Amino acid sequence: MAKSNIKSILDTKKKPFDFILCITIFLLLSLGIVMVLSASAPSALSTFGNSYEYVIKQLTFAVVGVFLMFFISKIDYRYYKKLYKFAYIASIVALLSVAIPVIGVEVKGATRWINLGFGQFQPSELAKIGLIVFYAAYLSDHKSELGTFVGGFVKPLALLVPPVAILFFVQDHLSAIVVIGAIVCIMMLMAGSKLRHFLTVGVTGVIILVAGMLILAQVTGKGDFRLARITTFMDPFADKQGDGWQVVQSLYAIGSGGLFGVGLGESKQKYLYLPEPHNDFIFAIIAEELGFIGCTVVIVLFAIFIWRGIIAAMKATDTFGSLLAVGITSLVGIQAIINIAVVTSSMPATGMSLPFFSYGGTALVILLCSVGVLLNVSRSGSKV
Repeated sequence: MAKSNIKSILDTKKKPFDFILCITIFLLLSLGIVMVLSASAPSALSTFGNSYEYVIKQLTFAVVGVFLMFFISKIDYRYYKKLYKFAYIASIVALLSVAIPVIGVEVKGATRWINLGFGQFQPSELAKIGLIVFYAAYLSDHKSELGTFVGGFVKPLALLVPPVAILFFVQDHLSAIVVIGAIVCIMMLMAGSKLRHFLTVGVTGVIILVAGMLILAQVTGKGDFRLARITTFMDPFADKQGDGWQVVQSLYAIGSGGLFGVGLGESKQKYLYLPEPHNDFIFAIIAEELGFIGCTVVIVLFAIFIWRGIIAAMKATDTFGSLLAVGITSLVGIQAIINIAVVTSSMPATGMSLPFFSYGGTALVILLCSVGVLLNVSRSGSKV
């Protein structure tokens, strides 16, 4: 058995990368850095007196992330299965770390960051990949139970309660809850959990949960900004000088872009009209400067990434690898879909970043490390 495992690992190292996936990653990353430069220049000049402040940091983290991506892509993904319990505990500890007064940082009323000395970091980004590893291993080890209601629905979701509770009560981080919950549900369905359990008990539970959060917001004032976001989503122009400002400016940017855009670097909304245009609403700047054509290119690149991720999951040599690929692909796909939906006012604002594009160094590094794992899974299923 040991000789067989060693031979399998050596064979994997000889196999080629998924060339299409690798090129897609570099195209997304390159476009992201260019758009951070364009979108952040006015804000950086206003804040730091240097138009290149944000893009230099983003580029530095991108280089580090690419190096780590290639390094991790050479580590056999099956090693992570041995650490899945540690990954779960580490994810919970990381999420709780924001409550430590010395390192926890409050930004805009929410404590979701920790101070690393050289920058701030959101532990939820690390928890996402940690929980993907945990659920990939857990679901593959309990595959025989997944057809039952308790084993395939109650138990896996019960394990999700601690991190979700921390995200809600400690970090007040609904967008992370949405992403992690969606990823876990997709992984469960792909592993063999029954769809009918999600359509009956699951949907009912989500309705009760959402209603409970809205009632909590009204009674205690905790998270009451979400009520404003829902109201703004229904009619952003009703309060375009207040809660609807960001969405309205985003729509102005998208509308002025037209078919071909106003030209790279020529956005008007990034000049302190759209708040922090290099972060969650960077897609609006893409729409304004590159137009419908540019937006289509970005969406197609994300679609190719998802397609190659699905191929990697289908060709993986074991269930753990398959679910790992599903989880990482879902992580990128869900965040991209929600971000674009928010920017185009197709759903209420959630504070979701756009993978590979939104400014955030440590988040980019973790994303590229996750993609490195996906590249290793895709390599394991390819032919020598």
